[in-house]
Amino acid sequence: MAFRLISLTIFLPLAVALALLLVRKEKEELLRRLALAGSLVTFLVSLPLFWLYRPVNGAPASLWLLEKPLPWIEAWGVKYAVGIDGLSLFLVLLTTFLTPLCVLASWRYIKERVKAYLISFMLLEMAMVGTFCALDVFLFYVFWEAMLVPMYLIIGVWGGPRRIYAAVKFFLFTMVGSVLMLVAILVTYFQMPERTFDLFAWYGAGFGPQLQLWCFLAFALAFAIKVPMFPFHTWLPDAHVEAPTAGSVILAGVLLKMGTYGFMRFAMPLYHEAAQTLAPLMLSLAVIGIVYGALVSLVQKDVKKLVAYSSVSHLGFVMLGLFAFNAIGASGGLLQMINHGLSTGALFLLVGILYERRHTRLIADFGGIAKVMPAFSAIFMIVTLSSIGLPGTNGFIGEFLVLLGAFEKARPWAIVAASGVILAACYMLWMVQRVFFGVIRHEANQKLADLSLREWAYLLPIILFIFWIGIYPQTFLGKMKPSVDHWLQMVQPPGAVRVEPASAPPSSAFIAPPGPEFKVD
Repeated sequence: MAFRLISLTIFLPLAVALALLLVRKEKEELLRRLALAGSLVTFLVSLPLFWLYRPVNGAPASLWLLEKPLPWIEAWGVKYAVGIDGLSLFLVLLTTFLTPLCVLASWRYIKERVKAYLISFMLLEMAMVGTFCALDVFLFYVFWEAMLVPMYLIIGVWGGPRRIYAAVKFFLFTMVGSVLMLVAILVTYFQMPERTFDLFAWYGAGFGPQLQLWCFLAFALAFAIKVPMFPFHTWLPDAHVEAPTAGSVILAGVLLKMGTYGFMRFAMPLYHEAAQTLAPLMLSLAVIGIVYGALVSLVQKDVKKLVAYSSVSHLGFVMLGLFAFNAIGASGGLLQMINHGLSTGALFLLVGILYERRHTRLIADFGGIAKVMPAFSAIFMIVTLSSIGLPGTNGFIGEFLVLLGAFEKARPWAIVAASGVILAACYMLWMVQRVFFGVIRHEANQKLADLSLREWAYLLPIILFIFWIGIYPQTFLGKMKPSVDHWLQMVQPPGAVRVEPASAPPSSAFIAPPGPEFKVD
């Protein structure tokens, strides 16, 4: 039986959504179980990609695991072309890993319109995985825009009191960037000698400096809003605070990575000269975001808003690593995307547990709860230490590599960025002190229940990866390295010797063994 494993990973959530449509909305328990089972199957289907992807340094054909492209809109040169490499592999796995955890976390939290909520989540997963796998620029844009609607609904329908404001703000910010990116896509398309949206053909084309500058700015704005970079971050705290717990997890864990991934996959290699020219600006915005996000987190009274602003700071480290333009910084930035998805996703899950029990997120409403919730407090402390980069946890490896790479190529920015590590320890540990330690000042905190079996089920897998990456990161860095090295060849400064994708097998033919289709007898 032949099948396309990458496509199966993309469209299985769509099949689950269609199955959910056939179930009556009154059967909420069945709907939840079906969504959980479907998302778990999607994760299990995606796992073989890790073993099938076997990159080899210096062998361009091994850097991609592709499916054979299929014609779609032939008159425009649009194809259905999907594949993964070391830049996208772990982002796909992160998406399929977090989705069943989000479904499990929503089990008791979402009580209204359960069917519509679960369908929205399945459609969102399909769009996210598709975005990471698309190798046709038109297809990428379709998946990119498809993410907007389900995320808008998740925030606007199942969010907090100001959910409509937050959802509209999220939608408008993202749409502004998307429209400009669409213009840049069309301009680039009409500059191609052969009308095609094939990403590999675009890599090998080479564009003039003027076109590079304006197209890079258009792409960069769209991706900077999604990251979000300072000063395009203002939609993020509102979206996080108003979104339901699982919405915040998937927003922080995956959707923000669309921006950083977009820089790596599209903006920087396609318009490499402009990226090099504007690198000082991008580095400055990244460092401002690191310090600004940390300082604003320091004064927050709401735990969830504190974690939201910390994302601005953490994603600043990712951008710092990418625009250092060296292997150490880029590898650290890519690994930090995964680390942030795990650690900040776990923090939002933990904050959601607190809110379910107390219906408040204000730091002043807690204090001393470690005495009544010891297991919860221990897990929260582990994730906090991961977030601030304690050696032995995933956060340390990512931030260390980013700063090491930045010190090599962008030392002034790295020195300022290092203060973000100190500030992160300040705002996170101060929050932990006020929430978990001291005397219990509120009677309601005396009766808080510790972690349930369901909550253990979605927290323990994240804890496993926090220590796995922190203790043995080579599992992940080894798969990333050949693709990162190849990416660096494409984004080298003008005048440097560049290895063009055109010198490798032509026209989307980077087919890694075992071939464009995976066969199972």
